[in-house]
Amino acid sequence: MVSLEAMMMSCCIDAKEGRYIVVTDISGSFLHTDMNECFHMIMEGTIAEHTVRLEPTIYQKCIWHDKKGKPMLYVLLKRALHGYGTLQVELLFWKLLSDTLVGWGFTLNSYDQCVANKIIINGKQCTIVWHADDLKISHVDIMEGIIKSLNKKLGKESPLMTMRGKVLEYLVLTLDYTKKGQKEFNIQICEETGGECT
Repeated sequence: MVSLEAMMMSCCIDAKEGRYIVVTDISGSFLHTDMNECFHMIMEGTIAEHTVRLEPTIYQKCIWHDKKGKPMLYVLLKRALHGYGTLQVELLFWKLLSDTLVGWGFTLNSYDQCVANKIIINGKQCTIVWHADDLKISHVDIMEGIIKSLNKKLGKESPLMTMRGKVLEYLVLTLDYTKKGQKEFNIQICEETGGECT
């Protein structure tokens, strides 16, 4: 994930250069990443039963019950599974995204590998910073071509959720670009339960 310092510096550059900013979230980012090693997961209870019902010819012979009668099903993951207690998922997605950006001519920052830059449109720099699957993209001109390319590559299962404007929500920050040449940050603290921000 992008460092706080790199993210703040990019916001200052955005304000000073009067850049157009887009914030986008790649929904289901883990669905795009293939596992690069053998990784097993156990399904217990209702989820195991429902999985067997979906494909009984495949899974019926694999289900077993523990001493208390709870159904159990071991599966081999072919795709990365987000939130299953492994940093591997984030690393695999970082590799996919960074390789994609490098393939499009971006250069990763040598100090922060979640910052990528490319000189495009009228010789001006485009900057992309990301925290897991949340991206902030900035350039002096509108970057619909980049959003379209990202959607084509990573929005097949679900289109990217993209916000544009002078006031944007990025992670737990409100980025306010309404005062030309100045940068304001309004920090919101989000509660863990319910996802509500206060």
